[in-house]
Amino acid sequence: MKELSNSVCIVGVDESDEVGKQPDVSQLSLHLQASLNAIADAGLKVSDVDGIFTAGQHSPATLGEALGVNPRYVDGTSVGGCSFIIMVGHALLALHHGLCDVALISHGESGRSGTGVTRGRDTSLSGQYEMPYGFGGAPTYFGMITNRHMHEYGTTLEDWAKVAVSTRAWAGLNPKAMFRDPITVQDVLDSRPMFYPFNLLNICLVTDAGGAVVLTRADRAQDCAKKPVYVRGAGEGTDHVLVTEMEELPLSVATRNSGKKAFEMAGVSHGDFDHIMLYDAFTSGPPIMLESLGFCEPGEGCSFFDAGKSDPGGSLPINTNGGGLSYTHSGMYGIFPIIEAVRQQRGECGDRQVPGASLSLVNGMGGMLSAAGTIVLSNQK
Repeated sequence: MKELSNSVCIVGVDESDEVGKQPDVSQLSLHLQASLNAIADAGLKVSDVDGIFTAGQHSPATLGEALGVNPRYVDGTSVGGCSFIIMVGHALLALHHGLCDVALISHGESGRSGTGVTRGRDTSLSGQYEMPYGFGGAPTYFGMITNRHMHEYGTTLEDWAKVAVSTRAWAGLNPKAMFRDPITVQDVLDSRPMFYPFNLLNICLVTDAGGAVVLTRADRAQDCAKKPVYVRGAGEGTDHVLVTEMEELPLSVATRNSGKKAFEMAGVSHGDFDHIMLYDAFTSGPPIMLESLGFCEPGEGCSFFDAGKSDPGGSLPINTNGGGLSYTHSGMYGIFPIIEAVRQQRGECGDRQVPGASLSLVNGMGGMLSAAGTIVLSNQK
C-alpha cells in the first residue's frame, strides 16, 4: 500500500452555492452545483471528468447523465455518511491504475427540506429487529452507545457539552456556518431535552447541502489551478450493522481498523497531526472516534476538548469548519470534513486557518459506528 501514498492529489473542493435551508433546490441540483464548483476550483472542465463516485439517492449514472459525462469508472459504495471518505481511497486506486484520469466525488442531500425524497417501508435489519423494541432513529441508537460510554468510563453530560462549545467556537469563524453565536457548557445543558443523554445542542443540524471533491494523479495535479493536497493514506472498515451486535460497545472496531490502515499507508503516527476533522453527528462521536483510533485510552477522548486544546488557538485544532453540530449536516456529512481539511492544507481558511497546517486527519463513521473511513492529507509529499 505504501507505493500508493502520495500518488494521487485532491485538486478541487467546494460546496453547493448555498448550504442550510434550500427548499426550492432539488437534491440533484445540489449535486450539480457542488460538482461544477469543485471542477472550477481545480481549473478543469466537466469534460475532463471520467470517474464518478457518489452515494445516496442518486446513482453515479444519474449524476453522469446530468453532467453530460460518460464516465469510464463509477463507484456507488453506500455505507452511510462516511461513504465519501471511503471513496477517496477507492478513487486513489482507480486513478493509480489508470481506470480513470479525473475522479469526481459528489454529494447532494435535502436533509432539511426533503426535496425529492421518497421513503418506503423499513425492511432493514434494524427496522425488523430493533425499532419494534423502542429504537427510533439515529438519536436513540447513538444515545444508547453514549449511555454505555458514561456507564463504562464515567463520562458526564458536561464532558459532551464541551465538544459542542469547542465546535461552535470554530463555527463563529466560518461565514458559511449555520450557527455562529458562542455557546457555553451551561447553554448546552439548558437546551431542550431530546433523547437522553442528548439535549438539542448535543445533536447535529439538519440542512440542505451539496459538496464535491476532485482528484487526479500527482503528475497531472501540478497543472491544476490550486495547490495540490496529497492523499498520503486511506483506510476503510465495517463491523456490525445492528447496534445490539456491536462487538466492543461503545467503541468502534471499524474506526480502529480504518485508522490502522490509513496510518500504516501514510507512514504516520498519532503525534504527527496538526489538524483533525471528525464526523460529529452527536457530541459523543468525536471523543469515541479519538478513543477508537488510538489517540488516547478508552474513556479519555473528552480530554481533547478540555482547556481549549481543540479550540481556535489550541494545540490540536478539531473540526475547524464548525462541524455537523454548527456548520452544516445534510444527513451524509462525510464530504464536508474532506473539503475543510483540503482548505486548511491550502491555507485558504482565513480567520480559522490553522497556522502551519501540514498534516490533516479525516475520519468519519457510517451508520451507528457500523462503517468507517479514514484518510491522511498533506500539502507535502
